[in-house]
Amino acid sequence: MLTVEEALGEILSRVTVLESESVDVGAALGRVLAEPVVSRREIPPWPNSSMDGYAIRAGDTLAGPARVRIAGRIAAGTLPSRPLEAGETFRIFTGAPLPDGADAVVPQEDVEVDGDHVRVPGSVPEGAFVRSRGEDVRRGDHVLSPGQPLGPAEIGLLATLGHSPVRIHRRPRVAILSTGNELADLGTEPGPGQIPNTNTYSLMAQANEAGAVPSNLGIAPDRLEAIEERLRWGREADVLISSAGVSVGELDLVREALTRSGAKLHLWLVSMRPGKPITFGSLGRQLVFGLPGNPVSAMVTFELFVRPALLRMGGRTVVERPRLRACARSPMANPGQRRGYLRVRLRRNGDGFEAELTGDQGSAILRSMTLADGLAVVPGDTTIPAGGMVDVILLRGLDLVG
Repeated sequence: MLTVEEALGEILSRVTVLESESVDVGAALGRVLAEPVVSRREIPPWPNSSMDGYAIRAGDTLAGPARVRIAGRIAAGTLPSRPLEAGETFRIFTGAPLPDGADAVVPQEDVEVDGDHVRVPGSVPEGAFVRSRGEDVRRGDHVLSPGQPLGPAEIGLLATLGHSPVRIHRRPRVAILSTGNELADLGTEPGPGQIPNTNTYSLMAQANEAGAVPSNLGIAPDRLEAIEERLRWGREADVLISSAGVSVGELDLVREALTRSGAKLHLWLVSMRPGKPITFGSLGRQLVFGLPGNPVSAMVTFELFVRPALLRMGGRTVVERPRLRACARSPMANPGQRRGYLRVRLRRNGDGFEAELTGDQGSAILRSMTLADGLAVVPGDTTIPAGGMVDVILLRGLDLVG
């Protein structure tokens, strides 16, 4: 069996970043930049006031308190009528451009207005409350790099620079297939011996969360020709994911169906719990994953192997979730030689975190995933004692951790 790291390395070595496409900047949130962005503008384009107040010459206040004459008014969106002379001030508002000759701003609450004059109470340093030209971005600055995910701040910066449309990597298209005679799909009542189809919908949600575009190939019964037919339906996708049918049972037919369809299989067993049987291969340019059938096993193997592949295909350079160290609130046992990925809740404790199991860790107990903030990584044949430290892979942002 491969280690998790060996399996992930094998998978990522066969991932190709998808081609780019051009979209309006307003539609680029969450996508990955495919081009360097170089500023063609100075931001801000001229010195401007960061406060409502009075634009002055700092030199007029070198000797201390000063009385200067109000010579004009500058609102945001207008230009000064003329340069500022010695002994004068312009009333100015936040964001308005400074007039030539001015080099400082005094906030309105710090002065006393006396008719058409203003009393400045003391010396004002040059540059006070002034945003200088190019303070944020200068012309020619490399402001964003390929591979950078575009969040709200990046979208705002692109808009500021007038950089629209923007080139981003295409989202991976993912076809998802569930297999098994026992599955009853959503909208139907399970019959005798049947269980609800869970994996199609949890895997589609995981694919969508990873930035991919999922499609549903439905349920294939445990017949070789039926599975092959569904595989053909998904040939236009960049990635095909099936769940169940990848172990060694008489009705575990997915690996054979993939091989008969022309896929080259690159790995099968991985030393982990849950999720030992996992198939990865390639069918031409398409990547194919055969995940276990138990809902938790399917979700955990997606997290560790499929999600990084989808992120890399979408142009990301960082593809693994963040980790932290947490203190175990109670013992965490992982019997057997395979590394365990145990579902845990996290709780803040001062500057650190405590981790507690979500309950029974059975691979069919989907509720253990709904309660989980992360996956505690426990070596084989190991029990982390209460108070011991454990590595945790974060499944959600720390803002959602209690």
